[in-house]
Amino acid sequence: MATARDGGRTGFDPVGFAAVLVTIVTWASSFAAIRVGLSALTPYQLAAARYIAAAVPALVYLLIVRPPLPRGRELVRFIVLGLLFIPLYALFLNTGETTIAAGPAAFIINVNPILVALLAIPVLGERFGPMSWVGTLISFSGVGLIALGSGESFGFNLGALLIAGAALCTSISSLLQKPLLRRYPAFVVTAWVFVIGAVPLLPGLPPAVSALRTAPAEVFWAIAYMVVFPTVIGYLTWATALKRFPAGRASNFLYGIPPTATLVGFLWLGEVPTPIEIVGGVLAICGVVVVNLARGR
Repeated sequence: MATARDGGRTGFDPVGFAAVLVTIVTWASSFAAIRVGLSALTPYQLAAARYIAAAVPALVYLLIVRPPLPRGRELVRFIVLGLLFIPLYALFLNTGETTIAAGPAAFIINVNPILVALLAIPVLGERFGPMSWVGTLISFSGVGLIALGSGESFGFNLGALLIAGAALCTSISSLLQKPLLRRYPAFVVTAWVFVIGAVPLLPGLPPAVSALRTAPAEVFWAIAYMVVFPTVIGYLTWATALKRFPAGRASNFLYGIPPTATLVGFLWLGEVPTPIEIVGGVLAICGVVVVNLARGR
């Protein structure tokens, strides 16, 4: 992996490579961990257990660093961002994964770059050429195949649409973050998002704690794993990767998440994707690649 640093030096960056690798593995494994958590908790309870626990160190960080308090439009932007990126995203994804396996769920989530590109047309005035529309059609056809091929019988699975809704939440969040990142460090923005986003999940914490008391040990450890690795460490290593590589190059590495999630789902849960799900997953990622290549020209 070659990279150009600020000083113009190129070469293999072991720290950047390690950060990318940890991000891929931790984020990919979260899809299987969610499936384990859903065996004992509702989607809302699981979201509360995961993100409220992650919000605690985020709040401590804010109290130590004491960044400027957001006000006016910035505060509104933070609130909308927090709602989209934490509770709505988590509820859509968790509910979708009640019927969609870990691997296919990861493939659907990774159409996020296409959704960002589509949203950038009215919001940022960006252009979307013919090949980009072709790539979008390919990718969404793949999502449709996953929706039809998941479940015990051949038929439309609403879970796929809910996971696509989670991807839409992250896409809107990406656009909302851009102005905030010009004024605040990435860690501060992330911390505020965790803290604000955890507030609507607070009512779900008591029943989540009650459910965990009688849940199998693997459920508790799966949630603890999600809090520490995909949520806290994963975001930190991703921030490190973005700092050491151009954003476009760093984002390309995320194509490794869906196949890794499929492998983790097989090793951890014994999930074997159906042939239709495999074809749909490949189409979903191929469409994203086509859109990125078309936009890069």
